[in-house]
Amino acid sequence: MTLPDEPATIWIAIKVSELKLETVPCALGCAPSDVPLFVGHDRLHDLPGHFTVVQCSHCGLARTSPRPTATTIGAYYPADYGPYKSTAIDSDRSSDNGFKMRFVTFVKRFIDVKAHALPPQSVGKMLEIGCASGSFLHDMAIKGWEVEGIEFSPDAAETARALGYRVDIGALETIERPGAQFDLIVGWMVIEHLHDPVGSLRKLAGWIRPNGKLVISVPDAGAAQFRIFRSRWYDLHLPNHLFHFDVHSIAKVLKAAGWKVIKIQRHRNMANLIASFGYLAQDKGWERLGDALAAFPERGGRIGAGLLYPISLVMAWLGQTGRMTVWAERLPE
Repeated sequence: MTLPDEPATIWIAIKVSELKLETVPCALGCAPSDVPLFVGHDRLHDLPGHFTVVQCSHCGLARTSPRPTATTIGAYYPADYGPYKSTAIDSDRSSDNGFKMRFVTFVKRFIDVKAHALPPQSVGKMLEIGCASGSFLHDMAIKGWEVEGIEFSPDAAETARALGYRVDIGALETIERPGAQFDLIVGWMVIEHLHDPVGSLRKLAGWIRPNGKLVISVPDAGAAQFRIFRSRWYDLHLPNHLFHFDVHSIAKVLKAAGWKVIKIQRHRNMANLIASFGYLAQDKGWERLGDALAAFPERGGRIGAGLLYPISLVMAWLGQTGRMTVWAERLPE
């Protein structure tokens, strides 16, 4: 992948040169007993560094270790980081009456990939962690929700703020919100990025109202893709993804933080699999084919998702699409 312009490239290189790594124990407090799985590198921006994925032999939770420290990992989140760009509101989408908005709504009636699947719930107050540039905040505000966000990237957060929404800037681990209470807390592909997922989820448990719901999506390392493609798995995303959950380990992490899983839905989307074949092709020297396949998650869009939807339904039923959305509620005190 091509890096940003020269000044940005120099800035990223400086940041990466200042990278500090840390080795941490299992997030669930298990006795040291890790099994190394494989070593990978940053494939999204081709930034330097090799990182090992290990798995706790006691609880099964996989993690990246050693990993970048919280104060230096920002080098792997440049301004052109995909989620920052893909969640920006363009002028066509800024109005709920626009043709594009109506077309997307029409398509969603027939193609539900479950990426943002929400439980039935009355309109109330919502917090999105990792809200990026604010597209989901905007969608929920149009539906009548009072929305707030938390975002690690100052630039992305300012873009969301420009839409008129309250967005706190920083890592969730550092954000304090005394007295905060929400009916719904969501995080789309965020928990795997957190240095302290148990502590962060425990903090969120203190912010949820009675009968409120937590909804998160994460890559599913329990899918065969993880075992087959290993370091070439598209959703491995090293070193940004610090944890690699399956249905069992995410349930254990949520329980340790005071949550109970009430439903897990696999995404109905084959983009992960196609992009993983792209990484494999790149490593085999078939660059044009590899680049085209690896770009499918960003460029395939709803047309690609629609064409592959029948296969995606079957793969989701088999639990093999590589991503999942988890609904949870707070455990009784």
